[in-house]
Amino acid sequence: MARDRSQRDDYTAPLRRLVLGIVVLCLIGIFLVWRIDSPRVERFRAQVVDRVVPPMDWALAPVTSTINLLRDFKSYRRLSEQNQELRRELRQMKAWKEAALQLEQENARLLDLNNVRLDPRLTYITGVVLADSGSPFRQSVLLNVGARDGIRDGWAAMDGIGLVGRISGTGENTSRVILLTDASSSIPAIIQPSRQTALITGNNTAAPLIDFLENPDLVRPGDRVLTSGDGGVFPAGLLIGQVAADPSGRLRVRLAADYERLEFLRVLRHHGTETVTDPGDVVLPSGEAAKPTEPAATGGGTPPGKGKDG
Repeated sequence: MARDRSQRDDYTAPLRRLVLGIVVLCLIGIFLVWRIDSPRVERFRAQVVDRVVPPMDWALAPVTSTINLLRDFKSYRRLSEQNQELRRELRQMKAWKEAALQLEQENARLLDLNNVRLDPRLTYITGVVLADSGSPFRQSVLLNVGARDGIRDGWAAMDGIGLVGRISGTGENTSRVILLTDASSSIPAIIQPSRQTALITGNNTAAPLIDFLENPDLVRPGDRVLTSGDGGVFPAGLLIGQVAADPSGRLRVRLAADYERLEFLRVLRHHGTETVTDPGDVVLPSGEAAKPTEPAATGGGTPPGKGKDG
């Protein structure tokens, strides 16, 4: 066995040297052929290229595919980066959109406040809602206006459409508004067009009750509910809402104010109604009493139609 292995080694080494020598000679020959500057050699090179290169398309196909793959990968990478950048810009645009929507809603609230038709004798101050009580037994909100702004207890607070509640407790910089839905709220009201007086009583629900109604048969769902001004707490004519009936038939008020989005409230400065003490002041302004009729002038004159001796 050792002899056979040594014999194979003796034949393999010369064969390797022979193949290596042939390859070296071929490479030297190709180099020389490619470097010789002669018309005949040039024609020979052209014929070799024409014979060898076209059949080698199958060998060049993987190289071409690899190059195309690398180009596609670079293009895909650029697209991925652009996609990520667009997504970042989209997130920023969503944030700006949310900010724009909030500003639009805030602008709408302020426009609603400006469009409310109030008694021209009433003045007001607008405050921002700071916080909600968050209690199921007491429903109120906190405003950023207080005693320094001249706010007093009992004044009415409205949003852009209807009455929200009344001031109940003032601090130097803040004040609390008891909502119409609070159980301690009772507002004298008048129902149009029947002009029935009633009392709007809160019961910690979104629809206060209508109590002490004179004639319920004259009231229909959809009738407007306004403040009556009785008691001198609220000015008359402030919109509260519309009459509605619950499934049990009990009359309630569908409030006009949007309690889900209380952001700004308008506090009405109301100093009560003027009390008339002198009935004459109603007819004539004060200080303009009727002047007495002057008597006819007497003297030496002669009445008309009579002579000197008459």
